[in-house]
Amino acid sequence: MKNSVLLFVCIIFGCTLLGCGLAGNEGKADEYAEKVFVVNTVDNQKKLKEYLQYHKNIWPEVEGGFKKAGFKSISLYRFNDLIVMRVTFPKGADLNKMSQLSESFSPRCAEWNKLMNNYQKGVNGTLPGQKWVEVIPFYKFSN
Repeated sequence: MKNSVLLFVCIIFGCTLLGCGLAGNEGKADEYAEKVFVVNTVDNQKKLKEYLQYHKNIWPEVEGGFKKAGFKSISLYRFNDLIVMRVTFPKGADLNKMSQLSESFSPRCAEWNKLMNNYQKGVNGTLPGQKWVEVIPFYKFSN
């Protein structure tokens, strides 16, 4: 009986940890790095709608390339013509090499990048021809 109660308590405790996302996540956040990039879309509402529609149905080869290259996650956010991209990837990995590996997965990946390039322009302060630019964090609150 005593062992049954102890087992029950251990099971409840373990389930509580899993439910809270604590079990098995030790150090996981430290295994990944995150970078944020921004770009503007071209000043054309029709093109903006097309760009957003493409991203509702991203080609499977593109996401296959992301997986092959080892990206953990890629998220896009939008405000008017500003697009923000958050990329999570293995800490210490070279993003340029990861991008090249991703694009080499399929000719459709290079085709996607070329197509998306038609909808993008650099934000103020970028060099001529430069599109995506990394933004540097300057404040973070953690609790």
